[in-house]
Amino acid sequence: MVAQQTELKGAGSSPPTPPGEMTDVAQEDPESASYGTKRGIKSRHAQMLVIGGTIGTGLFVGTGQALAIAGPAFLFVAYVVICFLVYGIVTAMTEIGAYLPVPGMSVAYYGNRIVSPSLGFAMGWLYWYTWGISVGYEITAAAVVINYWPNTVPVAAWITIMLVVIVALNLCPVKFYGESEFWLASIKVFAIIGLLILSVVLFFGGGPDHTRLGFWYWQDPGATKEYLVQGAGGRFCAFLFTLIYSCFSFNFSPELMIIAAGEMKLPRKNLPKAAVHFIWRLIMFYVLGVLAIGVICRSDEPALTSGGKGAGSSPWVIAIERAGIHGLDSVINAVVITSAWSSGNSILYMSSRSLYSLAIVGNAPQIFARCNRHGVPIYAVIASSLLSLLAYLNVGTVSGIVFNWFVSIINTAAFISWTCCCLIYFRFRKACAAQGIAKSDLPYTSILQPWSAWISIVAFGIFGLLNGFSVFFPGHFNASDFLTAYIGIPVFLVIYLGHRISVWNKDPWIRASGSVDLITGLAGIMEDERSDGSTQVPETNRKSGYKWFRKIYTIWGWE
Repeated sequence: MVAQQTELKGAGSSPPTPPGEMTDVAQEDPESASYGTKRGIKSRHAQMLVIGGTIGTGLFVGTGQALAIAGPAFLFVAYVVICFLVYGIVTAMTEIGAYLPVPGMSVAYYGNRIVSPSLGFAMGWLYWYTWGISVGYEITAAAVVINYWPNTVPVAAWITIMLVVIVALNLCPVKFYGESEFWLASIKVFAIIGLLILSVVLFFGGGPDHTRLGFWYWQDPGATKEYLVQGAGGRFCAFLFTLIYSCFSFNFSPELMIIAAGEMKLPRKNLPKAAVHFIWRLIMFYVLGVLAIGVICRSDEPALTSGGKGAGSSPWVIAIERAGIHGLDSVINAVVITSAWSSGNSILYMSSRSLYSLAIVGNAPQIFARCNRHGVPIYAVIASSLLSLLAYLNVGTVSGIVFNWFVSIINTAAFISWTCCCLIYFRFRKACAAQGIAKSDLPYTSILQPWSAWISIVAFGIFGLLNGFSVFFPGHFNASDFLTAYIGIPVFLVIYLGHRISVWNKDPWIRASGSVDLITGLAGIMEDERSDGSTQVPETNRKSGYKWFRKIYTIWGWE
């Protein structure tokens, strides 16, 4: 306990050797690999990395299907619920990440260090292949949306161009990657703000036809709809579908925040700041976004599910066309392309850092832990980008059907990941209690915890089991839908149990609370914080005339 207190206060002594059962976690310290990653991500970069990785085609286009099936009221309530559940995951993981922000950190790294090597192994490979596939999904979505404008360029050519740019950005030093993603994500942010303003204008009748929409579409065709069956049961099914479907828009945003913190400057200060500002972004972009969609677009528009081409199925584009605003639909189409491009950029970053983190703890070949002199794990980036070549499967019709199997793995992987995040958090809290580390010793705690984590683990566990609930209704079952909804669960279990069997007599099923390593790496973190903190410009040196601007700047999180 004395040693732990010394570490928490920032003693400069070398970290103690971890307990015997933890030797696999420190097989290769994150900073001992060739060069190692560098902390080049600023707070404003981290803020936009999280938003950029989550605002993709799901929010701009995917919300249309949920609106068509459930209606505007269920869509709005579902997003409010999911925002709360996701924020519970964000605060839980930030509590761990702010305490131990080691280079190369990831949720899988904490699963290894806090729960068990087998969980860390399974989660690491789950993240790697899921995010690698997701890059291909986002690239394909962008290439398809381009077809909203008539052109003769093959889809494969667009896929190639986007893939080359994304890989090139990820091979640049992380500060350049962070800066590029900051501006790409900023385009999406300003687009959402513009669309929200447009929605207010249309709400009060400021469109070309001066029709005052108000909440008319909540009355005709109605605020809620039925799904699968009639009556109250049908409305419940519609709401349940929207809850599960809406999660796709939020996939892996908490995990991206943790990964970015591994290369973030002053992570103990900036990671909690990112978590605090995250809730405002959830409210602005998602809650207000879907509320606006329900106001300006009818839920019975045929284009939402069958009549749209590319971004033509976006409720935003449909509303703009119905309002008679010419030219703006093309602008939104361009934003959708940028959104998918930006999401692919962020997701490849996550995939490569996940592989890098696996290599650090010995769960992947050590070549993937090697970095160039700019701190970029080039081999991990190259290997991760190979999975994005699956985007070319969509060039052919039959291959496109096969690719849907990978998309289903993405959906299921999010529920598995968030359930595991809560498990890791509970074990972290128990380890802190067993080793005498009080809440006051932690750089960040949330008033919502641990209750929000308990709610989230139950909710996402149920969502994972009900991901394909519609196939169990009479007349709706078919083998392909069942497999695409649930194949991710056995894939994860095979990876987990395969590793568990391989280390049967070497590692425990779960680490004892008293033996969880909460010390290694703290001294270096404290030293880096002191070194970086000494170069910061004191707040008192800033001109007082800009205080009002700084307040807005701080609330937005662009520090």
